[in-house]
Amino acid sequence: MKMLLFQGNSMQLARSSFGLFLRNCSASKTALPVLTLFTKDPCPLCDEAKEALKPYKHRFILQEVNITLPENSAWYERYKFDIPVFHLNGQFLMMHRVNTSKLEKQLLKLEEQSAGG
Repeated sequence: MKMLLFQGNSMQLARSSFGLFLRNCSASKTALPVLTLFTKDPCPLCDEAKEALKPYKHRFILQEVNITLPENSAWYERYKFDIPVFHLNGQFLMMHRVNTSKLEKQLLKLEEQSAGG
């Protein structure tokens, strides 16, 4: 698994996100992957993206990160012009709009890995 290195507050955020991911994985052998949505309020594109995700919602845990909160300033600097941005299990997946074929491909890959042991 690749880990991105961050500076300052984002390193702490990365650790806590990774910790959530690890707890999720250790809770069950068939734990759902974590889809992180980097967002802000208001974000009409994020609202559209969440609608597009509804058919898949039983296949992942959605974690929203509001990039405008002070503790998320590193994410704000990184994604302020690109939201919505999605990470799947801590790795960048897509931005601006939901790419359902890409999401489906990655979810299937994770589901096959989980089923395989």
